[in-house]
Amino acid sequence: MVRRVVRGIGSVLIFLGVLTLLFVVYQLWGTGLAEARSQRQLKHEFARELRHAIPHAPGATVTATAPSTEPVAAPPPTPTGEAIAILEIPKLGVERAVVEGVGVPDLKKGPGHYPGTPAPGQPGNVGIAGHRTTYGAPFNRIDELGPNDPIYVVTRQGQFRYEVIEKKIVAPKDVSVLDATPDNRLTLTTCTPKYSAAQRLIVVARLAGPSAPAATAALTPTVTATAPAATATVGASGLGSEHAGLSGVAEARGPALVWGLACLMVLTATGLLARAWRRWPAYALGTLPFLVVLYFFFENFARLLPANI
Repeated sequence: MVRRVVRGIGSVLIFLGVLTLLFVVYQLWGTGLAEARSQRQLKHEFARELRHAIPHAPGATVTATAPSTEPVAAPPPTPTGEAIAILEIPKLGVERAVVEGVGVPDLKKGPGHYPGTPAPGQPGNVGIAGHRTTYGAPFNRIDELGPNDPIYVVTRQGQFRYEVIEKKIVAPKDVSVLDATPDNRLTLTTCTPKYSAAQRLIVVARLAGPSAPAATAALTPTVTATAPAATATVGASGLGSEHAGLSGVAEARGPALVWGLACLMVLTATGLLARAWRRWPAYALGTLPFLVVLYFFFENFARLLPANI
């Protein structure tokens, strides 16, 4: 009896260990699948809007040799979670749709624009945050950027070139990097070192050329410690941690529970099949369905967690 209990406890611990390892694998690589799916949709929708906003525009993809377009009037504010621009960093091979907002759901789609800072291409200090190691890791290699390296942005107002002028590391609560500035610049923020949220890596680039007309509505001039929760601190992944929701997304509890029960059902069915048939063929048959269901469980479970790196 004692041996049976010990064997059972050991099996449970091994299973939990494997499950934890699979979750780490999902975080580092599996999250990129969801980000890629979101990016395809965002780029498609943005390209369609761009054709209407800028006649004869070359499309949503910006390249170093793409012709510039004359900036047009500021469009209406972009809803949270929708594409506000296309960001390209040629040196790093990065091309991403930038969404409005830096909350947990927003940054899972791609880099996010800080609410309260100017829209890309407009006068002032534009803030954009991105993940370093998860969800496609768009800012994984921004530490490799050097002086004068170009960063291109295309918006509904035109195409804009920024050139890197500075890199620095700051504390997570140092929000001064998002303060209003007299020059026109782009501030990229992310976590550092890699696989950690201990500090924030900041890359600053200056706009090379004229800016686009600003929106008629007044922008928040600075991002300070007393600002609204949406921009109170530069948190995980270089995003506003208060806005990101340190408690995760509560709406994911139901789906996570459903997919968790589905995992248990697949495991139970596999176990019953192994007893009634042959063990290894039954395990081989149940592995693929289990991994598929487990992926969707991880996807919803991750939404319950705090903003990650």
